[in-house]
Amino acid sequence: MLKGIHPVLSPDLLRAIARMGHGDDIVIADANFPSSTMGPDVIRADGVTATEMAEAILTHMPLDTFVPETAWRMEVVGDPGAMPEVCVEFQEIVSRRAGDFRIAQLERFAFYEHARKAAYIVATTEFRLYGNLILKKGVVHPHEVYRG
Repeated sequence: MLKGIHPVLSPDLLRAIARMGHGDDIVIADANFPSSTMGPDVIRADGVTATEMAEAILTHMPLDTFVPETAWRMEVVGDPGAMPEVCVEFQEIVSRRAGDFRIAQLERFAFYEHARKAAYIVATTEFRLYGNLILKKGVVHPHEVYRG
């Protein structure tokens, strides 16, 4: 256990987000997401919801400010205008933790293609459908780094 580190971040996940660079993506996946067949390294987060994981990651990781889209959710198959409650919660977390970023939506297979290019996938036990989120890491500025 460490002071100031969100408690749902495992040592493996903390190492992963620290290793990611500007512009790298991380997927927060629900329990139904095909995490193991996507390609990127999978970090298990059993017993953690996708929204808890988004909160934890965004406590320590900035979003990219150099691109028009920096966060994506999967659109509802057959109803692209629908906004599942889990996605409403994602938007609230992004707004509170990262700032004025709008989560874009991607069609299911486009979301899978984007996920295949991610640095890591975090497999949560989020049971709500469409509890999937991709986040693009931004720049950590010098004043944000602890220097003792």
